[in-house]
Amino acid sequence: MISIVGSSNIDIVLKVDHFTKPGETQRALEMSIFPGGKGANQAVTVAKIGERGCHFLTCLGNDDYAKILSDNFERHGIEGYIQVNVPTGRAFIEVDKSGQNRIIIFSGANAKLKKELIDWEALSESEILLLQNEISFETSLECARRFNGIVIFDPAPAQGINEEIFQYVDYLTPNEEEIETLSKEFFDEFLSVEKAAERFLELGVKNVIVKLGNKGALVVSKRKKGHFPAFKVKAEDTTAAGDVFNGAFAVGLAEGKCLEDAVLFGMAAAAISVTRPGAQSSIPSRQEVEEFLKVKL
Repeated sequence: MISIVGSSNIDIVLKVDHFTKPGETQRALEMSIFPGGKGANQAVTVAKIGERGCHFLTCLGNDDYAKILSDNFERHGIEGYIQVNVPTGRAFIEVDKSGQNRIIIFSGANAKLKKELIDWEALSESEILLLQNEISFETSLECARRFNGIVIFDPAPAQGINEEIFQYVDYLTPNEEEIETLSKEFFDEFLSVEKAAERFLELGVKNVIVKLGNKGALVVSKRKKGHFPAFKVKAEDTTAAGDVFNGAFAVGLAEGKCLEDAVLFGMAAAAISVTRPGAQSSIPSRQEVEEFLKVKL
C-alpha cells in the first residue's frame, strides 16, 4: 500500500503565447479547468498505474470545486478526503506555447490539513509515504517523523522548509529550480545541481533525485550517482509531470523494482503526461507506460 498526504487543487489553466511580463496584459489563447494539486496528482497516478492500492489524506473545501475533485477521486477508487468549511485550494497556471508552465497556488482548504487529522492507523499499513509542500509543513514533518516505511518528499514549493525533515527522507525529489532555491537557503550558495544534491545527503537525505525536465533526471546517493537522459517527446503541457514521476516512481519501488528501473518507470509516465493537457487528465494508464518503455528502451 502507498499513502499520500497532501494537497488537492482546482487548476485554472491559461494557455498563453508567452509568460506575462510585469505590467503586461495579454489575452489568453485558451482557458481550461482541471482537477489538480500535487498530492492529488500523485494519488491519481498511484491509483491509475499501481496495483497495490493507495490511501490519500487531503482536505477539500465547501464549494462546487470540491465536488469536481471528490467525483474524480471516486472514479479512481480513492478514499480519505476530509471536507472543511473554507474554499477549495486553487492553482492558477500559465502554459506557454512550448508547454512550459508557471504556477501560483492559493492554499484554501489545504491549509486546514493539520497533523491532528492524520489517520495514523492507515499510514501504518503502508510501505511508502508520498509528501509534498503544498500543505502545512508541520503536518508533513510529523508524518515523515512517525512513518516507518519509505518517505518520498517533493519539496515544492521550495519555501518554509525546516531542515529537520531531511533526516527522515529516503528520496528527496526537487526539480532544477527548487534544488537551487533550497541550496541557497540551507548552504548560502548554489554551485551546481550535483554538488547541491551531495550536500543534502550530509543533512540526512538518503537519496536525491533531481527532475531536470527535458534534460532527464539526476540520481545521487552515497553509493551511486547517475544521469538518466530524458525520453524524447513533444511537450504540450508540463503541468504535473513531476507529480506523475513521483507517483509512478513510488509504484515502481513498491513493486520491488531496483532504483534505476523505478526511475525509468517514473520518467516514462511523466514523459507521456507532458504530451497531454492538464494535470490528472494527462496521467497515463499502466498499459501505456509499459508499452512506452518497450518502444523506448
